[in-house]
Amino acid sequence: MLNALWTPTALGDIALPHRLVMAPMTRDRSTPEGVPTEMNAEYYAQRASHALIITEGTQPSPDGQGYLLTPGLHSAEQVAGWRKVTDAVHAAGGRIVVQLMHVGRIAHPDNTPHGRQPVAPSAVRPAGTMFTASGPREMPTPRALTTAEVTATVEDFRRAAAAAMDAGADGVEIHGANGYLVHQFLASNTNHRTDRYGGALENRVRFAVEVASAVADEIGAGRTGIRLSPGNTYNDIQEDDTDTLYPTLVRELAPLGLGYLHLLHSGGGDELLDTLRGLWPGALVLNRAGADIPTRAKDVAQGRADVVSVGALALANPDLVGRVRSGAPLNTPDPATFYGGGAAGYTDYPTHSG
Repeated sequence: MLNALWTPTALGDIALPHRLVMAPMTRDRSTPEGVPTEMNAEYYAQRASHALIITEGTQPSPDGQGYLLTPGLHSAEQVAGWRKVTDAVHAAGGRIVVQLMHVGRIAHPDNTPHGRQPVAPSAVRPAGTMFTASGPREMPTPRALTTAEVTATVEDFRRAAAAAMDAGADGVEIHGANGYLVHQFLASNTNHRTDRYGGALENRVRFAVEVASAVADEIGAGRTGIRLSPGNTYNDIQEDDTDTLYPTLVRELAPLGLGYLHLLHSGGGDELLDTLRGLWPGALVLNRAGADIPTRAKDVAQGRADVVSVGALALANPDLVGRVRSGAPLNTPDPATFYGGGAAGYTDYPTHSG
C-alpha cells in the first residue's frame, strides 16, 4: 500500500517527486514584525524532502494577524525574510507554497501591529481566549467589514500572493478552513450579513471564490490551492448545512482551474469527502487528521486523494519521507513545545542515523 505514495505527480503547475506533503502548521517563530528568520529557513529546509511544503498561515495584511510572532506578506521586510526561506528550501531540493491566512475574528488587538479591533463578516464574538504577550485575553467582539472593505480584503490576498511569488515561493495556498476569515464567511453562526456576501449559500461562498479567483488571476491558477475543512468546529464554528455548503462551494471553485483542493478530514464518514472528490476536476490533497501513514497511503491507492498531507508527524520527523521509505521508527511530537520560542520542538528533532 505504501508504494502508492512514491509515484511522481503534479499539483497544477507544481511537479512533485512523490505524494507525501507537509501540511501547514502555525509555529510562532517569526519576529514581532512578522518577518521570517534564519531559524524559519532552517526549519523548512530540514523538511525539504517532503514532496511539497505548505507553510504556516501567513497574514496578507496587518488586519489579518491574530497570533503572536506569525509571519506576514505585506511589507518589503517580510518578503525578504520569506526569500531566505524559499532559497533554503530550493537549495535543499524542495518545493514550497505559502499559505495565506487572514484570521478574521480569531484575534486580539494586542497581537496586531496597529492595535486595531479584529474584523469579521459579522460582529459575532468568538468563544475562548487568545494568548498575548501579557497572557491569555478574551477575544473581543469583531467589527463587521463593510461591503467595500470585503472587496479591499480580496485585493489584500491578491497583493500578498504576488509578494509570495516575489519571495520565491512555488505557489500559494488560501486558508479557507479552521474557523478563520474565509471559513467565517461560509459558516452560518459567523455570517449574518444581508449584502451579497450573506444569506443564501451562493452568497456565503462568494468571498472564498473571489479570493481564489483574484489569487489565480495574479499568480496563475496552476500555482494556487485552497484548503477547506468541512464540518470542522474549530474556533467556535457552526455549520448548519455542511452537506450542501461544500458541494456548492466546490462547484463554484471548479471552473477556476486551481492547482489543487486541500481537504482537512477530521473525522466522521467519507460520504461528503467522496462527493467533493467527484465534483473536483483537479488534484486533491487530503489531510486525514490523526491517521497513520498506511491509512493515508490507502487513500491514494484507492483514488480518494492524489496527494496526502501530514502535520505533526512532519514536524517531529524532518526526514519523515526517508523514515517511511526505510521503515525506520518515527519521533513522537512534543505538544509542550509547539508554540514556544527557540529551537525546542522546532529545529531540534533528531534525524534518523540508521
